[in-house]
Amino acid sequence: MTSIDLNADLGEGFGRWRLTDDERLLSVVTSANVACGFHAGDPVTMRRVCELAAERGVRIGAQVSYRDLAGFGRRAMDVPSAELAAEVAYQIGALEVFARAAGARVAYVKPHGALYNRVVHDEEQAAAVVDGVLLADAALPVLGLPGSRLLELAGKAGLPVVTEAFADRAYTDTGTLVPRTLEGAVVTDPDAVVERSLGLARSGEVVSRSGTRIEVHARSLCLHGDTPGAVELARRVRERLEASGVRVEAFA
Repeated sequence: MTSIDLNADLGEGFGRWRLTDDERLLSVVTSANVACGFHAGDPVTMRRVCELAAERGVRIGAQVSYRDLAGFGRRAMDVPSAELAAEVAYQIGALEVFARAAGARVAYVKPHGALYNRVVHDEEQAAAVVDGVLLADAALPVLGLPGSRLLELAGKAGLPVVTEAFADRAYTDTGTLVPRTLEGAVVTDPDAVVERSLGLARSGEVVSRSGTRIEVHARSLCLHGDTPGAVELARRVRERLEASGVRVEAFA
């Protein structure tokens, strides 16, 4: 039977500001990418999300980012390699404290935003992220885009690698994500997102922004928690997958 993991970005708030409906999303997804304080999140939020995830058996992932609270981690930044490696390890370590307190562990690492897109092609920044993961835990899986420099270097370093796809993001013909600065970068039609999810899970294919059918083989499917109606959309995706014979389960 075909199986796939459903992951979502969670804990993306700060202080009194809340962006994601963490509790309801954790009743649908199988893996939670928890913000570690650099693009969003704070100690109280991180602890709360870890506790909720542990209660529901959802895997906890460290979503590491550039230090960019004001820009939500989506602004391009140039960070020296040694500094970036240390900051990646720092974020993982901070989340691990709360995961352990909840009776769980950090199960994987996923970059966020500008860092995620940068390490698709940038070998130096990708290597720094890998160094940071190795510093924190040399057995942690790394979640990222198929064919990225990040996954290539992580695999060479002995880290488990996990590919992911995005049902609610537009793709280029080469299999990369269309930049958010371009029109149509985010797929907003719920029916389209549901059908794209099924295609990615069952055939490893999706239609690019230009209308070309491309291959995107992934073990995990990301659903953004900050989109309007995210909970209901995630529930529809999961129900459609399971009704079509796809087993939804965590990869870690």
